[in-house]
Amino acid sequence: MTDLISVIVATYNRPDALDAVLRSLARQSDQDFEVLVADDGSKPDTASIVAGWKGRLGRRVVHVWHPDEGFRLAEIRNRAVLIATGGYCIFLDGDCLARPNFIAAHRALAEPGWFVTGNRILMSRALSQRVLSEQLPAECWNGSAWLARRLGGEINRLGALFSLPLGPLRKMHARAWRGARACNLGIWRSDLDVVNGFDSGFSGWGREDSDLFVRLMRAGVRRKDGRMATGVLHLWHAEADRSRLEENERRLKAVLAGDRIQAAQGLSALRDERTTGAIVS
Repeated sequence: MTDLISVIVATYNRPDALDAVLRSLARQSDQDFEVLVADDGSKPDTASIVAGWKGRLGRRVVHVWHPDEGFRLAEIRNRAVLIATGGYCIFLDGDCLARPNFIAAHRALAEPGWFVTGNRILMSRALSQRVLSEQLPAECWNGSAWLARRLGGEINRLGALFSLPLGPLRKMHARAWRGARACNLGIWRSDLDVVNGFDSGFSGWGREDSDLFVRLMRAGVRRKDGRMATGVLHLWHAEADRSRLEENERRLKAVLAGDRIQAAQGLSALRDERTTGAIVS
């Protein structure tokens, strides 16, 4: 695949973690990408972090912000997609550090008709705080360093660190949407257009990624497993407010009961706005 890759990093009021994520992207072996920080209403210190990385990684760095009106992850991701110029999008959460081969691994796995879901290592609260406060380059640590942290209970697994050529095994769960997460996701921009992107009707935490995967599969796009290739390092964070989860579960059940492919409130809704409601810098 030779297309420019658009890395869409979702964030909200966690500038220290975002700074670490952008640092990890600056260390990529494959630099043919752009970064769009999809900011769900953070305070000005996040904009300052983004501004500090402009000209220092990839092809360009863009800050896409809309006002804080509650958890609107699906919508801010869509806003970033509309500004992206790459033919392939990688979605990454703003607390997930990418190891130096992350972009290269996603590029190698990209294949027409497939989206790629990666996995993650969960870091303990104490380890995450040290990485951030001391600006430790965890994305560059070697296997022995991670083994010591696994034995010390500071991470939950080692498998996501390995790189193995799994070949056809990566397509064993081609039609399984459960268990897939958009915190580490590679998908063709053209496929996002077919399904009208994320559905911003899913507000609050939960199920907006499952809805996307269900609709993609209905459109004929299949799931490819990025484990043992694209694993990321997930910094600890407090559990998100889940007060909207029941409503989002209801929405997902309605989608599963129907045959809809396009998001009801997706990319097209933002394209049709007279003003986007977002600030791009």
